[in-house]
Amino acid sequence: MTLSASSDTWTLGTRTFKSRLLLGTGKYKTMEQTRLAVEASGAEIITAAVRRVNLGQHGSQDNLLDILPPDRYTLLPNTAGCYSAEEAIRTSRLARELLDGHNLIKLEVLGDEHTLYPHVTETLKAAETLVREGFEVMVYTSDDPIVARRLEDLGCVAIMPLGSLIGSGLGIVNPYNIQIILQQASIPVLVDAGVGTASDACLAMELGVAGVLMNTAVAHAHEPVRMANAMRHAVIAGRDAFLAGRMPKRVLAEASSPQQGRIGS
Repeated sequence: MTLSASSDTWTLGTRTFKSRLLLGTGKYKTMEQTRLAVEASGAEIITAAVRRVNLGQHGSQDNLLDILPPDRYTLLPNTAGCYSAEEAIRTSRLARELLDGHNLIKLEVLGDEHTLYPHVTETLKAAETLVREGFEVMVYTSDDPIVARRLEDLGCVAIMPLGSLIGSGLGIVNPYNIQIILQQASIPVLVDAGVGTASDACLAMELGVAGVLMNTAVAHAHEPVRMANAMRHAVIAGRDAFLAGRMPKRVLAEASSPQQGRIGS
């Protein structure tokens, strides 16, 4: 059966979405460029670092919500820049206060400033507290299947293993671990970090993930708006390819036209 674009939705906590591309709002040159890139991407969920982006906590600065209104987009505040569970929990609470009780959060606890690799033990600690406090936690983590399973057991609504290091553009360096996570998970799995271009996003979706989150790949492209559009189509193409089911890989060739039944044979 062929699924139409309108019927191929996915559920995140208590929300349902059509677009499987989630886009960050940092690193763009201007607010206008941010707006245009988000529109070109077709994203319904946009992320914002609470510690770096004005969501109303700085009255004299441009407010992201003025150009990307919450009645049009689902805002996913994140705890980027936090290096401990305590920082991440405090930042999440601030986001909920600024956004009138909005409880969807992307939890991100980093291990160091050089690799920006997730600090797994602090992530687990923060996730447990935030879930207990009623947050719907999407969690950035390593591609360790055991850690992913533990985060699901804690009550997170989505697991977000890295494709490769944040901002690296290296693509999906370990697709096999992500496949293991997918096989055992009963909640959405999304690739977060490392996507560099459209083929990376397509490959991620071909693995069967629910979606892909990116920022640098679009914001640091020579033409961010055009790249956002490319990513939109790559995610759709990868999803369609996954649903279609690829042909098996073979060592030997197989002719496109069979030998049997040829005219004159």
